[in-house]
Amino acid sequence: MVVQVFVTFKLSVLDPQGMTIQKALSTMGYSQAADVRQGKYFEIQWNGDLKSNEERAVVETIASRVLSNPVIESYRIEWPQGTCS
Repeated sequence: MVVQVFVTFKLSVLDPQGMTIQKALSTMGYSQAADVRQGKYFEIQWNGDLKSNEERAVVETIASRVLSNPVIESYRIEWPQGTCS
């Protein structure tokens, strides 16, 4: 099964790349894009049982300790259909 992890800067953290992209979009005529936040995307092919709370906790640990910096980043996990209890 594939687990998707999205990592972005916390709202309180300045995102210079996102600001640059937003300014470029505005210059190109896309002024409706009022704010842009950039981030990272990970796909993890998981061979364990994601219906198990222990397995899900391992994925949460990976997302919080390895894939993101908890001081400046937030993460969101999208679990495969049918694995949520």
